[in-house]
Amino acid sequence: MAALLLAGAGGALIGFLLALFGGGGSVLATPWLIYVVGVAQPHVAIGTSAAAVSVNALTGLAAQARAGRVKWPCATIFALTGLAGSLAGAHLGKALDGQALLFWFALAMLGIALSMALPRKDEGDPDVHFTPQMMRKLVPAGLFTGFAAGFFGIGGGFLIVPGLMAATGMTLANAAASSLESVALFGAATSASYAWSGLVDWPLAGALIIGGFIGTAAALPLAARLTHRAALARRIFAAMIVAVALYILAATGMR
Repeated sequence: MAALLLAGAGGALIGFLLALFGGGGSVLATPWLIYVVGVAQPHVAIGTSAAAVSVNALTGLAAQARAGRVKWPCATIFALTGLAGSLAGAHLGKALDGQALLFWFALAMLGIALSMALPRKDEGDPDVHFTPQMMRKLVPAGLFTGFAAGFFGIGGGFLIVPGLMAATGMTLANAAASSLESVALFGAATSASYAWSGLVDWPLAGALIIGGFIGTAAALPLAARLTHRAALARRIFAAMIVAVALYILAATGMR
């Protein structure tokens, strides 16, 4: 029971931070499960967090779809292309030693923090439509980001958003909304791969998901107040991710 409560608290914290600061926060789920909840196997923590990421992304995708921000043809091609990459990445991640995987996970966290700290431009065409020429960029970008998401058990939004913008010319708002389809599919594929190997703790995943719903609802009234300080908020959140990444590197012996 204590582990479920801790997982729920972690989900609430992550959901709260995500609602305030935007993408990238789901990467905190794996460290929380390992170092706070006490999940002994890194692979179980990654598989469990991937399941929670997928469900939370589906919730966000539904909201963005109702708002009309999702560019479905581009998003779907990117997601389906990346599906093969996510399955390959998950297969390789399971084969890697748990501590070595945590080391690489921490390095990925540093990359996510850097991505969050960089200024974002909302340039692009809000009326962009899919063209066959976009396939040349969508396919390799989808494969790469899918592989990274599967290998690390993360949503991969920090790679998907710029990938969609570069491949299609859509705006940041459209890319962030459209990326959720890939995040949901990559998370589902990764968790399914880990579940097939018995590496998902479903009760903990459920606690993370329920906590995430609660945290998101609690943060929504505050999110509007941070609209004019979004850049500062994201940098603060990025600093938090860096601190956790450095802790993981120290705990794994920097090897």
